Amino acid sequence: MYIIKLDAIDSTNTYLKGMASINLPKDYTVVVAEQQTKGRGQMGTQWQTEVGKNLTASVFKHFYNFKVENQFYISMVVSLAVCKALEGFRIPKLRIKWPNDILSAEKKICGVLIENVIKNNKFQGSIIGFGLNVNQKFFDALPKASSMSLLTGIVFDKDEVLSKILKQLQVYFKLLENQKFDVLKTEYEASLFRRDKPSTFKMSNNEILLGIIQGVTETGKLKVWTEDEIIKIFDLKEATLLY
Repeated sequence: MYIIKLDAIDSTNTYLKGMASINLPKDYTVVVAEQQTKGRGQMGTQWQTEVGKNLTASVFKHFYNFKVENQFYISMVVSLAVCKALEGFRIPKLRIKWPNDILSAEKKICGVLIENVIKNNKFQGSIIGFGLNVNQKFFDALPKASSMSLLTGIVFDKDEVLSKILKQLQVYFKLLENQKFDVLKTEYEASLFRRDKPSTFKMSNNEILLGIIQGVTETGKLKVWTEDEIIKIFDLKEATLLY
């Protein structure tokens, strides 16, 4: 494992993408920064973080003969690995908010951004970026955000947290490499936030939908049992879970 530590960078994902555009990095090459000036989340959102308080990192994972249609399993692996690592630090009530936000006691503590590397029409690997709120105490205008420290009252060693996450990534990617798709999907669905509970969704046309999350498809679309008693399938751009 090769770890690059930086004081400040625009984005750890962007840094790894730059490396990959020249030569593919070694498997599990890690870039970690004390400060990200242009950290990104899903759908182009900005990731806000206090300098030096949190863990902002990206990991390059190489894939061989990987089928593009299975790429959501990468998201499952990352979500489950982060949750399993955080369990080891006794972070309470961990859940995965579809597709890969990590919540504790219904507060967001980690966001994930996965960008795939495709060369010559072949899936080469993934750049897995994650921002984990570790020791930050204040979140201005972010009432649904929290941190490991706020949730437990403990100040954590960020290097130790990173080490535990990287170990769990290796464990779960091994399952993926061995094509244990059913195992990953079952564990992921069991961890889904608000699964089997009546929930409210905002649709892309701003309409409000009431339904119950049933799980996900093989490609990561959300399965929702709706008021008219049919299961509807939504992708990330079509529905947002309100909570």
